[in-house]
Amino acid sequence: MDANSQSSRAISQPMQHALDLAAQAMRITSPNPRVGCVIVNAQGQVIGQGHTQRAGGHHAEIMALQDAAHQGHSVEGATAYVTLEPCAHHGKTGPCCDALIQAKVGKVVAALTDPNPHVAGQGFERLRAAGIEIEVGDGADPAAAQNPGFLSRMTRQKPWVRLKIAASLDGQTSLTNGKSQWITGPDARADGHAWRARACAVLTGIGTVLEDDPLLDLRLCANLENPARMPHLVIVDSRLETPLNAKLFQHSGPKAPTPRQIWIYGALDHPQKKAALEAQGAQVTVLPNPQGKVDLQALLQDLARREVNELHVEAGHKLNGSLIREGCVDEFLVYLAPQMLGIGQGMAQWGPLEELSQGLPLSFTETQLIGKDLRILARVQP
Repeated sequence: MDANSQSSRAISQPMQHALDLAAQAMRITSPNPRVGCVIVNAQGQVIGQGHTQRAGGHHAEIMALQDAAHQGHSVEGATAYVTLEPCAHHGKTGPCCDALIQAKVGKVVAALTDPNPHVAGQGFERLRAAGIEIEVGDGADPAAAQNPGFLSRMTRQKPWVRLKIAASLDGQTSLTNGKSQWITGPDARADGHAWRARACAVLTGIGTVLEDDPLLDLRLCANLENPARMPHLVIVDSRLETPLNAKLFQHSGPKAPTPRQIWIYGALDHPQKKAALEAQGAQVTVLPNPQGKVDLQALLQDLARREVNELHVEAGHKLNGSLIREGCVDEFLVYLAPQMLGIGQGMAQWGPLEELSQGLPLSFTETQLIGKDLRILARVQP
């Protein structure tokens, strides 16, 4: 059964339970997908449940099987509801489809086929060959919404790019003198950190590094896992001007409490600057475009090779404009403060356009008040 054929149908209760479990793994599974699994017996009772753990740890199906065993339940003939096709390859863990076969489950209901070339229907094939009934499509849309980055990396070979902007109601992200702290309130800023936490990496530009000297960490996040997974940091720095004493280096290196990788992308090969930055723990990659700037599309492809699923962007209006102009943005995360600032720096510097039809078409997917500020999620229309 094709996934799209059921995507508009009501989600079964066990699959909704599995989706809720996958949501609990939102911050921890990178670079693996967020997956939940629920095992139900013939009487409709949940006898095992779990979600994917940190990379290298157990997948959702294994957690659910172990949970059932811990409670003394047999799963023979039971139905496993899982938000993504059980894997069929050996990575850091063994194939989940084999574990389900060995446990003698009777049926597997999956929300999505796994687009990973190492799986891509092979898990279903092995389950069917073992006599296990397969159903695909229950909860397909919300399962895909939980994993836009993983699906993007597997199907497009680039991350899902989410551009975060904090602005006044009239669209200004700072005053003309550069002052911007703080346009939005503390609740919105904490919410922004929560969106950082779910990303594999955070991207900024050299302008932001030089003007704000940001940490770009998760210090405002509530209820972080212990130890927290710190998103890697990506810096677009054409001339390799990142200061060696920048605060962002506080979270790099093995001695950092929550270490992360720092990947700097330049356009000019400057061996001395490159060596100095790498001595600070950064990895420097030179990817010039014909205009002497960083090739942003090549950067995204390189991040996909580094297993980045979701890329969270917090940059200035110039880099924002370049990302939009180059077709790199998939989604906007915008916080609008209830104030007007008049002339200042806008959200993104691109254009000018000559026709309204040349604008970037978006679809609003969510609006919500966060404290006193309005949060808007908008996706770029294909």
